[in-house]
Amino acid sequence: MRPPRRTAKKRFRLFGRLSHLKASPDAVRFHHNQVALLPHGGDFFPALFQAMADATTAICAEFYIVKADETGQAFAQALRQAAARGVEVSLIYDAIGCFDTPSSYFQRLQAAGVRCLPFNKPAFSRLHWLDFRDHRKMVVIDGATAFLGGLNIGDEYAGYGDSYEHWRDVGLRLDGPAAGELQRLFRQTWLQEGGGGVPGQSLVSPLPQGEADVIIINGSPHRNRPLIRNTFRLAVAGATRCAQIITPYFLPGPRVVRSLLRAVKRGVQVRMILPSISDVSIVQMLSRAYLKPLMAAGVEVYARQGTILHAKVMLIDDQWVTLGSANLDYRSFHRNFEINIIVDNHTFGLEMKALFDEELALSKRLSLIDHMHATPLERFLEWLLAPLSRFL
Repeated sequence: MRPPRRTAKKRFRLFGRLSHLKASPDAVRFHHNQVALLPHGGDFFPALFQAMADATTAICAEFYIVKADETGQAFAQALRQAAARGVEVSLIYDAIGCFDTPSSYFQRLQAAGVRCLPFNKPAFSRLHWLDFRDHRKMVVIDGATAFLGGLNIGDEYAGYGDSYEHWRDVGLRLDGPAAGELQRLFRQTWLQEGGGGVPGQSLVSPLPQGEADVIIINGSPHRNRPLIRNTFRLAVAGATRCAQIITPYFLPGPRVVRSLLRAVKRGVQVRMILPSISDVSIVQMLSRAYLKPLMAAGVEVYARQGTILHAKVMLIDDQWVTLGSANLDYRSFHRNFEINIIVDNHTFGLEMKALFDEELALSKRLSLIDHMHATPLERFLEWLLAPLSRFL
């Protein structure tokens, strides 16, 4: 049975608000893509490694964190094997995110023919740049297939979200014209960071693969009106029935809070799933100030139990999905290089709704009374540390 067609009015509410982004070279829309949800790290990495094994021309990988653990070694082996087959292999890794990864890890890759490039390598002549991060997580294969989401390369991202050692995360596979834009952005970063040659220069534009409309959102610093933040706000502003959010870090600033409050006032059901235990505990403390007015207005806030939540997903009206590397916090808005993807596809939206429902069943709803129950010491620390929220 064919899914019901959306009315023109509803489609305008969802996507008409993005019209002013069309002029931006960092928000590019593509038709006729195929997207496949990879709902866990346990699904993401086997699919990624298989696609890397099938690569024939080029692999371009860009990650904030690459660890030298079991998952990192499997990733390195896949890169080395591709290079041995004659595939052009290039890797960008964030120098700060990989600070504790042994240099020998990257040296072995380079010795095997993998071109490795650290992003924003520390230098005393430009210390102010050390605050910026390449927070992207993506791999582009043969210029036509891409994997992206919230997953870094490490064992904690590789499981099924079933313990505090295996975090809950989400990724996807993309085939089609939008993968060519991700390839272009990789080249842009490679050249800006002084990498030699042009990765995937001989690749041709990928052919249409499916029915999904996709917008690639390229977030970067130095913006008075950050594109990532504006995209989140426009998504919420376009909601007519429901807005469902999964995020590990919630320091959104007053503008995003106001957008959520306006949605509730319009009658939109707003639900958020946050971690019950965070790998950055100070963020949980500072997020309380933003959650108080939202919960008082009727936003449903849940805490995911049993694992550390690291997924970054927004679902609007069970149709429009935002997924990628960006968190709802100041750092993702103002200081990180991020990649998000917006998918307009009814089938994909229903898959994401099923995922959200599964996570909801594993979460505990927070009440305003319980949430605001804090000791005087905790309230003092919140006040003392509040200025740090812009840097977390």
